[in-house]
Amino acid sequence: QEPKHYGTLVKWRLGGPDPLDGISVWRRAAPVPHWHFVTYGLSELYAKESDDPAVSGFGFELTMRVACVAGDDEPPRWVFSFLQNLARYVFQSGNAFDDGHWMTANGPIALDTDTALCSMGFAFDPELPAIDTPHGRLAFLQVVGLTLDEERAAKRWRTRALLDTLLPHMPLWVTDLVRASLLERADVREQVDAGTQRDGSASGYLFTDVLGWGTRKRLLRAPVIEITVGARQVDELVTLLPLRLPFDRPFRLVGHDGAVRYVRGDANGVSDEDGTLTLRLTDATVQALARTLKPRAGEYAIDGLDGVRWRVEPTVIRDAQGHPVQTIG
Repeated sequence: QEPKHYGTLVKWRLGGPDPLDGISVWRRAAPVPHWHFVTYGLSELYAKESDDPAVSGFGFELTMRVACVAGDDEPPRWVFSFLQNLARYVFQSGNAFDDGHWMTANGPIALDTDTALCSMGFAFDPELPAIDTPHGRLAFLQVVGLTLDEERAAKRWRTRALLDTLLPHMPLWVTDLVRASLLERADVREQVDAGTQRDGSASGYLFTDVLGWGTRKRLLRAPVIEITVGARQVDELVTLLPLRLPFDRPFRLVGHDGAVRYVRGDANGVSDEDGTLTLRLTDATVQALARTLKPRAGEYAIDGLDGVRWRVEPTVIRDAQGHPVQTIG
């Protein structure tokens, strides 16, 4: 089949706004009707410029499969902008995606729709194995649209394990904007819950725009370390800590100017060194923190951790243009 190919008018390397040089699209009938998108531009298409001879560019190109219906002659236009935005994030941040990663979209993956898919997971495309090129090896990494509760399940467990659990009910991980969460199925929910309790969480860190700490003096009482965190990350923090520390896996909450590191300990303790505040917590204190800390603005004290206070501040969610769309807490 000859693909439909959509090229960028002014290439990124010539000063254009779109990092992908082009996107090819194939129409597929099986196992369900869908469009199969493949990007060109995250690998080195023209010459070897990066230092690693074994890897082409960022080491991957993106793919995506989007459901179509009878009579659709053209692929949905929103996917082009969506894939360009993901590539723009990679180019501007230098952060590459990989199999088993997840990312939130801060809104519908298709703008101006009422789809429940507001997040995404990444997995190696099940039909496109990695290839060797004159400029190094590259993989084909498929973007899979997820609902918010599916994203939450991915963070609590493992993104790739979740995607593998969804695969029998989402052939080839085709993204369908009209679908509901697959976690509404009792059998899927049971599989995910069982895997989470068995394996714990593979999410080792979360990034937050609101994070800081300092020592606060108190009249006639010992000073306390006050940790400031955004309300949005509180729910994720109290969910993930009990799925990390009891498995002897540390967890980091990362901000612009430092990180708070949580590790398992036989006794509670706090240390501050080189921009990282380390909290050593017993299993009992982890459970107390999970019960006490809420995604609402206020100050919180945790039983067993007398020298630490948490101050939760509201989190403002903004769209791609920087406009506030939601306030949490």
